[in-house]
Amino acid sequence: MRDKTMTAAQAAALIGNGATVAVTGSGGGLVEPDAVFEAIEKRFRNGEGAASLTLVHSLGLGDRNERGSNRFAHDGMVRRVIGGHWTWSPRMQALAKDNRLQAYALPGGVIAHLLREIGAGRPGLITHVGLGTFVDPRHGGGRMNAAAEEDVVELLQLDGKEYLRYKPFSVDVGIIRGTYADTAGNISLEEEPADLDGYAVALAAHNSGGKVIAQVREVVPAGTLNPRNVAIPGALVDAVVVVPAQMQTYRGSFDPSLVGRSGDFLKPPASTDPLKRIVARRAALELKPGDSLNFGFGASAQVASLIAERGDAADYWMTIEQGIHGGHMIDDDLFGMAHHPSVIIDSPSQFDFYSGGGLDMAFLGMAEMDGSGNVNVSKLNGNVNGPGGFIDISQNAGTVVFCGTFDAKGSQAKVENGRVEVQQHGRIRKLVRAVSHVTFSGQQALRRGQRVLYVTERATFELTPDGVELIELAPGIDLQRDVLSQMDFAPVVRAVRSYAPEVMQ
Repeated sequence: MRDKTMTAAQAAALIGNGATVAVTGSGGGLVEPDAVFEAIEKRFRNGEGAASLTLVHSLGLGDRNERGSNRFAHDGMVRRVIGGHWTWSPRMQALAKDNRLQAYALPGGVIAHLLREIGAGRPGLITHVGLGTFVDPRHGGGRMNAAAEEDVVELLQLDGKEYLRYKPFSVDVGIIRGTYADTAGNISLEEEPADLDGYAVALAAHNSGGKVIAQVREVVPAGTLNPRNVAIPGALVDAVVVVPAQMQTYRGSFDPSLVGRSGDFLKPPASTDPLKRIVARRAALELKPGDSLNFGFGASAQVASLIAERGDAADYWMTIEQGIHGGHMIDDDLFGMAHHPSVIIDSPSQFDFYSGGGLDMAFLGMAEMDGSGNVNVSKLNGNVNGPGGFIDISQNAGTVVFCGTFDAKGSQAKVENGRVEVQQHGRIRKLVRAVSHVTFSGQQALRRGQRVLYVTERATFELTPDGVELIELAPGIDLQRDVLSQMDFAPVVRAVRSYAPEVMQ
């Protein structure tokens, strides 16, 4: 059997002009083949590398500086990006904002599933995920700037119901990562904190007639890997790049707790911000023992931290879209990982669980909400953020609890004696007349019969057939001065309750 090992520079040379390159990876360096990315960037900057690439990634990857998809963010290097999440790459966001590339954002689970469908030779992905949002062709079709002119999704009717068909494309190069490769090219991810969509990326590239490049930490003799630990068979792999200094995450050294092995038991630190704690405690009142849960990035992740702090994690089935079940979720730069997870599956399988209705409840963030119950997290001030797994999750959970501060930029408040005193309102209103981008559709949620709450430190709202209803106020908050006058729409106001005492502790 031929030797598949080569240097990162040799692997980068496999990529031709105009190639479609699908990559795996997520925030914090999770399963990110950055040595290969760096070699691709170096060749381009030296005038040797491929240009006019199409870059495809289902989740966000990068360090908001130079790693991850930032490696591809150079004028002329990439002509089109189809990405699930963009915020880890300000350089790519800037190119998109200036129309220097064609920018598309699709749901993260949709991209992972579409890659799997491409690999299986099927006619794209047909799904309900995305209906009524900005990826619906009636609302933009996932285009994020004027340069994006091609239709990548279409509306279908099957058996009298609406669906979206995300169109397939050929993948010329797939770039994945593992811990070990054997000399036959089989790839194990046994010391990675997640599997992500590596198999789907490899399958799509190989079965499109393209090349698959795998970055690993070590090569071992054929036959020595436990076959149960092999995630990508060698039949799909063309090149193996060995990086002995490969870091498990951006934080560096191997942490056994991230793969469920023995290690220090670390609870995620709960926020010390009293306002964020109010949001987390109010949101946590919706929890029911036995529920399957998902947690998003940011404010909503504080609910997971609160559960860990209380010590009742065993009462729930906790998940995140990277394929993690159980354990103690990590927020901030290592979001997508957990200490001592109980299960790690690939992300396309996790999104199958979500899109089929397996989630009882999801806790997600919100940048904007409006009187129709719509929420925006995907595009703000012209910057492409992308939805990540937000749409796949929010459209399919039985109950959705959006968590966030009431306003932004300069807002000041204090909590004393169980009461909230607003000292200064923020310069940016988050409760707007109409969101600038629909990442969650209130109308679709009502059609599906979902329960939807919007929790802030001042007030909690609920989506009803009559509109968004104000249902609770925090003690100390003046309804007119602190809430109604600071909103751009008039909510339904009927019987308004006060936050429960345990919320204000």
